[in-house]
Amino acid sequence: MKNVNSTRLPAMPAMSRRQSLKLFGLMVAGATVPGLAACTSTPSTDVAANGNNSVMNAGHWPAMDIQPIALKGYGKDPNLIIPPRSPWPRTLTQSQLDLVARISAILVPMENGQPGALEVGAPHVVDEWVSAPYASQQRDRDTILRLLYWLDDEAERLHNSLFLALDNYAQMAILDSIAFGTGAAPIAFHRPAQAFNRLRTLILAAYFCSVPGSKEIGYMGNVAIAGDYPGPTEEAMIHLDDALASLGLTEYAYTPVGE
Repeated sequence: MKNVNSTRLPAMPAMSRRQSLKLFGLMVAGATVPGLAACTSTPSTDVAANGNNSVMNAGHWPAMDIQPIALKGYGKDPNLIIPPRSPWPRTLTQSQLDLVARISAILVPMENGQPGALEVGAPHVVDEWVSAPYASQQRDRDTILRLLYWLDDEAERLHNSLFLALDNYAQMAILDSIAFGTGAAPIAFHRPAQAFNRLRTLILAAYFCSVPGSKEIGYMGNVAIAGDYPGPTEEAMIHLDDALASLGLTEYAYTPVGE
C-alpha cells in the first residue's frame, strides 16, 4: 500500500447523481465480463473455502442489524445514457463517506498532477453501489458497513480514538493488518481482511471506470479506423495464444483461412 504524508483529506469533489449512476452502470456492466475481478459481486469467505466456522467467529467483528433496502431499481432494461432520476437514495452517513474517502486517498493517491480515487469521486460511487437495492450490492452493503464500523472499533480498542482522528502512522498500521489478504493476516483479522479486499475492489473499479483511470491504463474506448480493419497486432495474438494454452484451450486458437 502507498503511504501518504497526512491524514488531512482534500475536499471531496461534488459528483452529480448522473455521473455516479453512470459509473455504477459501468461497474455493473463490467461484472458480466469473465475474469474481471474488479467488478465481481460476491466476496469469498474462508468458510466457503475450508468449511471452518471458527475462522469466521474469531476476533471482533461488529454484530449489527443492517436492514436491507427494499426499493425498486432500474428495471431490466435500464437507460444508462440518461439514468432515471434518483432511483434510490444514497445511504452512507457523512462519517462513513469520510472513512471511504480516507481509504480511497490511500489506495490511489493523487500523484504528479494525476487525480486519485478521491479526486474522481470514488466515495460517491461506493455510496451509490452499497445503496442500490440489488442482491449483490446488498451483500456488499452488509460487508462494507461492518468494515467501516470495525475500523473505528479497532481504533478505539488500540488508541481510544476514532480511526480518522488517528495520525497517519496509526491509521496505516491498522490498515496494514488487513490489507494483504487472509494469508498474511492473523486468524482474528480474516473477516475484516476479506471485507477490506471487497471495498478496495470497488474503489479501484470506480477509479478505473473514470476518464483519468481509463487513460492511466491506456484504454481508448471505441476509436474510428479509416479503411479496412487491420486485425489484432502480433503482440495481441501471442498473448491470446499464451492465455489459451494456459487454460488448455489451444484448439480454439485462431488459424488463418487456408492453413
